[in-house]
Amino acid sequence: MLMRYILSFIYIFVSTMLMSQPFHSNKVIAHRGAWKASGHPQNSIASLRQAIDNQYYASEFDVRMTKDNVLVIIHDPEHQDLDVEKHTYNQLSAIRLKNEEILPTLEQYLAEGLKQTNTKLILEIKASPKGEKRSISMAKKTVTLVKKMKATHIVDYICFDLAILRQIRKSDPKAHTEYLTGDLSPAQIKAEGFSGVDYHYTVFQKNPTWLGQCQRLGLSTNAWTVNDAETMRYLLLQGIDHITTDEPELMTRIEKEIGDQRRELLWSDEFLYTGLPDKSIWTYDVGGHGFGNQELQYYTKADTNNAYVSQGTLKITAHKMPYEERDYTSARLMTFGLKDILHGRVDVRAKLPQGRGTWPAIWTLGQNRKEVGWPNCGEIDIMEHVGYDADTIHASTHSVEHNHIKKTQKTNQVKILDPYTQFHVFSVEYSDQKMTFFLDNEPYYSIQRSECKDWPFDHAHYLILNIAVGGFWGGAQGIDDSIWPQTMEVDYVRVWK
Repeated sequence: MLMRYILSFIYIFVSTMLMSQPFHSNKVIAHRGAWKASGHPQNSIASLRQAIDNQYYASEFDVRMTKDNVLVIIHDPEHQDLDVEKHTYNQLSAIRLKNEEILPTLEQYLAEGLKQTNTKLILEIKASPKGEKRSISMAKKTVTLVKKMKATHIVDYICFDLAILRQIRKSDPKAHTEYLTGDLSPAQIKAEGFSGVDYHYTVFQKNPTWLGQCQRLGLSTNAWTVNDAETMRYLLLQGIDHITTDEPELMTRIEKEIGDQRRELLWSDEFLYTGLPDKSIWTYDVGGHGFGNQELQYYTKADTNNAYVSQGTLKITAHKMPYEERDYTSARLMTFGLKDILHGRVDVRAKLPQGRGTWPAIWTLGQNRKEVGWPNCGEIDIMEHVGYDADTIHASTHSVEHNHIKKTQKTNQVKILDPYTQFHVFSVEYSDQKMTFFLDNEPYYSIQRSECKDWPFDHAHYLILNIAVGGFWGGAQGIDDSIWPQTMEVDYVRVWK
């Protein structure tokens, strides 16, 4: 009898210790398991095992219910042309996955996940096409099974359907629940009593303050389905809790590169709308007076021929078109009086125009320009390019003592590949003591305050995006009049503290 008590105590102690083991500390959630690099089927036991072997924080999977009420792991409503809800499990399991696995049940999947304690299982319940009543029944059945198998410590729930998620919370008030649809604000999520948000990454781009709001409200945050390095980096730098991805290997690399870095996003434009640029961010520098550089274009105001947002990017386009005694039109967008930059980082992802005579630029001037004039206000050229020098971009700073009029500007250049067909990220990061310029997150030029006799970069600047035509630099080798129109396409602008 004593031995039985001792064995029981050991069993309870070991079980408790196992259940309290921490999950992997990375932010990677493998979408439907780790399947892409391995070639395993999505939502298979093999893809779950691979996610566990790779030591990801979690593996996400989808649950549906068969005609005979068996909970199965599958994303689509059909299993190789068989409607899941119109066929029994025996009928569905007769058709094997490409690795010869049978269609896994939730019970089998949980049993596999419970063989370890460090990778979470992110369980998504798919709403039934037969309606809410069956969806609620499936939610109840799912939570009951998770409890029965003593898997509550390892399972988090996600769903697009509010009724299902509310039922999960009702069936297990301690369950971790995250909403997927993206139509509720952080405050609304908190009021619902859910644990957090699991939104498509574009929701966070459209609502750049929501990540911070979630963090202040104590809500967990995740983004789906993020498969490119730029978006991963953007979210990680803001301190998102986790990211669901089909590219967990890439995500692991990006997370290691960033390490413990974290930034506060002050403002951004992701250009996820259609029409003229957002007037709360952008205004226009208008005119055709050459802008001190002998430029040949007329900069228009709010003209969709020259500045237009569509399909996720801003298009600044220069045309050969007579206008106001000028032969070309273009646009010069600026954040003057609307958005500031001071001691932080600016990232602009863009494709450049091509051809002799183009002079695109991404740059800043001091908000005090009208009061003190140029160059007293300071100028930061994050990216300049002239069409006749096709594979080079330039970074410069201008001040009273160091400027291009005196030929004393602080400047450097770097070679760039495919600037016309591929997007590149042009960046500057600066403090009160140092300024560094980046191409695709690789630094290529730095200047210390001690190298500059004056340093007009301790007050707010505003951002400018434009394409000039000709000018003393852009037109130094003439203008090819066969190339127009030409466009600088901007994917995003992000300003970090």
